[in-house]
Order: sequence, then structure tokens, then C-alpha cells
Amino acid sequence: MKPISVVLADDHAIVRKGLQFLTQAEPDIEMVGSACDGREAVELCRQLRPDVVILDYAMPNMNGLEAALKISQLDFIPSMIMLSMHTDETYIMRAISAGINGYVSKESAEDEIIEAVRNVASGKPYLSPAIAQRLIMYGGQSNSNHGELRDPYDSLTGRERETLQLIAEGKTNKEIATVLKLSPYTIDKYRAGLMHKLNLHAVAEVVMYAVRRKLVR
Repeated sequence: MKPISVVLADDHAIVRKGLQFLTQAEPDIEMVGSACDGREAVELCRQLRPDVVILDYAMPNMNGLEAALKISQLDFIPSMIMLSMHTDETYIMRAISAGINGYVSKESAEDEIIEAVRNVASGKPYLSPAIAQRLIMYGGQSNSNHGELRDPYDSLTGRERETLQLIAEGKTNKEIATVLKLSPYTIDKYRAGLMHKLNLHAVAEVVMYAVRRKLVR
């Protein structure tokens, strides 16, 4: 029987090595590639067509959420697991909306990641028990929250979200243009658009916004 092929994306080498060590002990799972950021993860999924991709939520260049959205647009879409320190229901729901099939807390990853891989590879969703409990509580409160204003972040386009993260990482417009393979003029437009939608007026405010949302560390 062919083993479950897995691509792992995490910007911490120690996490990648630890999860690779875990999977090596499982005869039905094979780690076929690893990436240190979301952009590299998307490219590996395009090239290797794995059964499962594990994405860290917070990564440089492109975070796990944006990577999941990009992977969801590929011709071949693997099952996706989000690996994250964030257990707030807002992050979980945003990941699910991006096409994530499993959500595992980094605090319990060593105990749960193998089960999560097997579950999502067989078409079943997987949530860490603590995360599932939070969603149950969130569901019970949802009726009282339905009148809240829409989060302005959700109005950003994919390119605006990518630009936001790269600005927050300290990259210049020219550097961002190189990363995204676009012109500096186009980056100027995305920058102006995201700042307008988020009501931000300076680069420092953009950085603080990204830090508060845990888009960057």
C-alpha cells in the first residue's frame, strides 16, 4: 500500500526536524518535502502533489493562511492541516474558510499530528480536542454575535494581504515587487488600497496591525 505523502511547512528548523522524526517511525506516512515559508510550500505542493500538507500559521514571506488559499487553487489539492499556537476561534474559523481540513495546536502536535495526517488523508476532518471544545463554545455564542460589524481584514484581496505581511516584515516596495513578481507601481496600488480599507496612515501602523493580528512574529 502506498504511504501517505506529506509536505511540511514551518519556519523553525527544530519543528521540521521533530515532525520529520515522528513520521519516519510510521510505515504508512512518508515526508516527501519541507519548506520554511508559505510561498515555498505552495511551490512544493505544485511540484510534488502530496496527499497532505502541514502548514504553520505564522511564517515569513507568506503565512499559512495565505498559503492554504493558494494551494486551494492548484489543479491538485492536497488535504491541509494547520499547525498553530493560536487557539482562538477567529483564527480557527478563518483557517477552515481557507480550506483547511485539520487544525492542530502546536502544544499538542507531537501527540496528535500522526492521527491528524491519517484522518485528513482518508477524507475526515481533524481538530485538536481543545480546539473542538472552543468551537462548540463559539457556536453557542454565535447567535449573539451575528450583528457585529464585518472584520475589515476580510475585505482585503489576496494580493493586499500578501503585501500587508511583506510590509510588516520590513520589505521595501521594490523588494515586495520582486517577491510577488509585480511592478513597484502595482505594489503602490495594493499598499494604498490595504491602508485605506484598514484605516491605517503610516507604515508603523501597518506593522503594529500585522503584529496584533499575529500575521508576523
